Formats: sequence, C-alpha cells, structure tokens
Amino acid sequence: MAKTSRKAVDVIVLGAGAAGLMCAFTAARRGLKVLVLEKANKVGKKILMSGGGRCNFTNYSVDAGNFISGNPHFCKSALSQFTQWDFIELVKQHGIDYEERKHGQLFCLNSANDVLAMLLQECEQSAVEIKTHCQLKSVSALSAQDDKRYRVSLIQADGESGNQLELDCHSLVVATGALSVPTLGGSDIGYVIAEQFNLPLTPRRAGLVPFMFSDSMQPLCERLSGCSLEVEVTCNGSQFAENLLFTHRGISGPAILQISNYWFPGDEIEINLLPGIDVGEWIQQRKQQQGKTRLKTALSQLLPKSLVGELEKLCWPEHAETAMAEFSDKRLLEIAEKLGHWRLKPSATEGYRTAEVTLGGVDTAGISSKTMQARQQDGLYFVGEVLDVTGHLGGYNFQWAWSSGFCAGQNV
Repeated sequence: MAKTSRKAVDVIVLGAGAAGLMCAFTAARRGLKVLVLEKANKVGKKILMSGGGRCNFTNYSVDAGNFISGNPHFCKSALSQFTQWDFIELVKQHGIDYEERKHGQLFCLNSANDVLAMLLQECEQSAVEIKTHCQLKSVSALSAQDDKRYRVSLIQADGESGNQLELDCHSLVVATGALSVPTLGGSDIGYVIAEQFNLPLTPRRAGLVPFMFSDSMQPLCERLSGCSLEVEVTCNGSQFAENLLFTHRGISGPAILQISNYWFPGDEIEINLLPGIDVGEWIQQRKQQQGKTRLKTALSQLLPKSLVGELEKLCWPEHAETAMAEFSDKRLLEIAEKLGHWRLKPSATEGYRTAEVTLGGVDTAGISSKTMQARQQDGLYFVGEVLDVTGHLGGYNFQWAWSSGFCAGQNV
C-alpha cells in the first residue's frame, strides 16, 4: 500500500504553464518556499506548441482593449504592474533572439523552447521545486494552524505505483489553465476549485477557434481547402482585417480566429473579400476598359482564381459566359455588394479541441485586480486563462499570463 508523505511550503502553484511558472519564480525571488504541481508528464506543453512552435510571447502594443472580460477594466492593474516591456527585458537578459511580425507580434527566432527554458532557469535559480505527474485528489482549507491555510492531497504517479502526498501551504495559486486543447492538458479543475470556495463563474466557450458549416458552404470550403486571402470580417460590431484560410471543415486563419471570440451560435458573420477597394467602382471601370472580358477573368486579378470560380456559381451563374459589357450596371453593383458583404452563418466552431483559448471562467468580480487573490478567501489566488480574461490573437494571452502571474507572485 502506498505511503502518504507530508510536506509544508509557503506557496503551492497548481499548473506549470506560462502563468504558473511566472508566479512561482516571482514568489520564490522574495524568499518564499514554492512548490509547483503539474498533472502532465512535462511542463509548459502549451508554450512549446504555441505560435507554430515559435511562441508569440507578447506584443509591442498592449492595452485593455486587446482583452475580453465581463469587467473590461479588470486587466489594467496587472498589465501596468508587469508590462510587455518587462517581459521583453527578461527575454533580452536571457539572450533569446526574437523577431517582430505584423501587428507588433513578437516571436522567438529559434524555438518556443527558449521561453520555456528561460522560465525554468528562473525557477531553478530561485529554488522553485516542480513536480510532474501529479493527480490532484482534493484541496481543502485548514483552520489557521502554523500559518498554513490550505492542504493539497494528490497522487504522484511517475513510477510503477503512485506516492500519496499531503502538502500544506500558506498560499495556493490556481494556474490550471482552461478547457482549450485537452490533448495539451486543458481541464476544468480550476473551475471546480473556484466553485468549492463559492467563487462565481461566468459561462465558458471556445475562443480563437475555426468555424464549421453544415449547409452548402461546407463542400465549398472543402473544394477551396488551402486557399487564403486578406479579408475584413465583422460580427456583433467587432471587426478584424487579417488573413482567412479555407479548410476542409470550414474557415480558419487569423481573421476568423479573432472574430470567433465575438460570435455566438446562430449569428451571421460578414466578410469583405476586397477590403480597401471600392468594388462597385472597380467593376464599372473594368466594364468600360475591358468590356469583352468575363467578370470571372477580371476578378481573378484581385482574388484567388479558385475562389472566383466558386463565387461565380453562387452570385452570377447565369452570366458565366457573358462579357462584362453585357451586364447591366445594376447587376454589377449587386455582385459588388455581395463581394463586400458576404454573409455566412457558421453552424458551430471546432470547439475546445482546436481552440487556442477559453472565453469566460472565474468571475473577476470575486478577485482582486491588484493581487489576483480571491476577495472572500485569503491566500487563494487565480492567474492566467482560468480567469474570465481572454486576449486577442497576437501574444496577448501570454502577456496576461505573465502579468497576472507576476501580480500573484508579488502578493502570495
């Protein structure tokens, strides 16, 4: 029968992802004894997979407008306590080469492993202990004995048989992430702990996620799979100008991932296939200058040929062989309107399996924005994605992990 080992530390951090590791070494630098518990066999799996293996670790331009939350002001304090410049300075200190891509996004030049190695080195230098293969059994509040306020019971199953551990701590930090990408460790354990201590939750759904279709758009997307173009996409008053990618399931690409955060089932999205161009005027000019040309041929100067072929079937099938000079101006304007305002109704998103983030989470009303501590539960902290704070695509969710992790680490 497995024996139960007992241990007491100052701080236990649940989860060895971006926010958890940041919090751990920030606290340990203050002389605290910190233990990080990770359920997976390795730490930082999501960091390694991010940004196509290059980790979009922050952005040159960060403000509250880049985040979605029930309280849009909640993120401001943390983002000002530990800014993108603070993280960039840390990256520079560790000699990590990085590059700026469009929209101020910063990526490792070499590998996402550089960022993970940096975090682990900081943990090692400040004597943070990290345990993997940790299967959490329970978290309980203790009556104030020896200054320890929480007990974490778990099985560490990294051998033939698991060791049962009972760990006591003064402060407990929940950095367990959320539901996105279960294969990389996404789970609901953070919400379970929040509910146990009567912290309210907001509704959760997949964010930064591709769309799927169940109508005639599905085979169209499948035929166009791999085709991409710059578009402007709008939904519920939010708009993004970025790349769109057709896939065999539906549509993806940065523009679609961004707008998915603002979409709810049943909503339409509107796509401008030719942003920055007055399509009506452009088509009229082509009619005058190249009257003998077919519309499909003219539009192929601006859009991928395969896409124009599909649009022809949708919008002007009866004029497929007609020269532009023979179109009425009214008909050309109708087609131009469709190209600038293509309305689509996704049937669903691909869900948590491929979602980069989870929208919603632990309600920020129950959390101090300055310290990340639960307002009604001393010594219990929540950081990173488990909270109801979601960044746009572009390094913002990592910056939230760094900033919230730092704030908790400074206050545990």
